[in-house]
This record gives sequence, C-alpha cells and structure tokens, in this order.
Amino acid sequence: MHIETERLIITELNRDMAQSLHLNSLDDDNRRFVPDEVFETVEKAAEVIDYLIECYQTGEGPQVYAVTLRDGTLVGYVQAVPLEEGWEIGYHIGEAYTKNGYATEAARAFLPVIMTKLGIQSMEGICLMENAASSKVMERCGFVKQYEGPGLYQGEPRQVCRFLYTL
Repeated sequence: MHIETERLIITELNRDMAQSLHLNSLDDDNRRFVPDEVFETVEKAAEVIDYLIECYQTGEGPQVYAVTLRDGTLVGYVQAVPLEEGWEIGYHIGEAYTKNGYATEAARAFLPVIMTKLGIQSMEGICLMENAASSKVMERCGFVKQYEGPGLYQGEPRQVCRFLYTL
C-alpha cells in the first residue's frame, strides 16, 4: 500500500521504523487509551512489525500501516482491525506530532483504499467516551455516532462511543 496526501505518506511498516514506533507508542494518551499498543522496547516494536508484515502477506489479522511525513519521519499509524463481525479503524499519532490534523488526514485517505482492498462497505470506529480527540477524528472523517454508553473496550467494561462509516 502506498497512499500520498498533501502532507503524508501511508505505507507498509518495516523494521527500520522500530525505534520511531517504540518512541511514539510511549506517550500518555497511548498508555491511557490503547495500552496494548505501547511497545516498551525497540525489540518489542520490531517483533510487532515482523508480525504485521506477516499480516500483509497473508491478508489476515490487523492491517496496520505507517503514517509518515513526506520527509520519511514516522508520526504514527492507521489500521483496520478485524472484529468478530466486520472491521474497526484505529489510528495513533505520536504526541510530538498531534494537533496538526494528521490523524484525520490519514484516516480520510486510508478508509476508501483499505475498504476496497478488504471488500467491505462499512467500517466501525470505537473509542472511550473520554477520548474526545478520537471522536472528533471520526466525526471529521464522516463516521456517524451509533451508540454512547456502557460497553466492552479491550475486554473491560467502560463507557464507549461506537461509530459507523459507510462508503
């Protein structure tokens, strides 16, 4: 996959990105909202990248792509994650690069491409109610809020928002 926007490039992860992936994963919001996506060491980030490269090859499992600036700086990632039924979008922009609209820009460009690749017409978005930034990204990308209230989030009962995007 290779998607270019005005400011970003969305492409496959590679092992050269392990250091940046590791560092971007350590911010407080990532620890708070998606602790399973915190990579405490460069080696752990490299292991995850190896797994995700296998997912590209098999087409199974999460489809996670690097979001870089045009100069090659890794600022985060965008992903499609399989659910029991359907797919969920996910994204993370490292704290040093937030508040620049990168998550919205990446998700807008990613959605039609990944949905076509997966052969799907809709994509879910799920976030904690307290994660206002993530809700705003989804709303800016055209997701429609379907539900707000108690639900499971990473296997734990929490207050969640559920969104739906359709082509």
